Formats: sequence, structure tokens, C-alpha cells
Amino acid sequence: MSSKYAFSKGLREVRFLFCQTSEHSTAVRTFLNRAYPTMKKNNPQIPILIREASGTAPKVYARYELGVEKSQPLDGLTDKQIEDAVTGLVKNGA
Repeated sequence: MSSKYAFSKGLREVRFLFCQTSEHSTAVRTFLNRAYPTMKKNNPQIPILIREASGTAPKVYARYELGVEKSQPLDGLTDKQIEDAVTGLVKNGA
């Protein structure tokens, strides 16, 4: 298994929010097109939710055991920076 997208044991859900058409969400769309298949293949039991809504600022949420949730804004980040932010959330746990 690729350790890049190996989620922590306490992770229960990953949720991406972004705008489906705006320029500020382009990097998030690019990241998801590239990384989603690998994330899902390596973590088939963890829901990875993708929520698109017009005008929504890009953000990722990670929900852990006992309802603990952390988020990270993704606005203005590059594809690599988004990858680092997501990796930090899914590996570190709550």
C-alpha cells in the first residue's frame, strides 16, 4: 500500500468542499482528479465525500473518532500544497 495516502486508524471520513466552476477551486479539482483513485483504493472503508457548490471556498475536513473534526482551507494553494495539507490531516489523526 502506498503510504502517501494511508489514512490513520482513527479517521472516519474525509470531506472536500469547493466550487465546481470557479478559478480558486481549480487546484482542488486537479488534485482530486489525480489523487482520488489512489486514496480510495488504499482506504476503501473510509468515505471520501466530494461536495461541490457554487461560490464555495475550497476546504477539506477530516472527521475522526468521537466526532472530532479538523479542517484546512485550500484556497490559493497549489496541487502539491493541497496534497501536503490533506496528507497532514489524514495521517495525524485527532
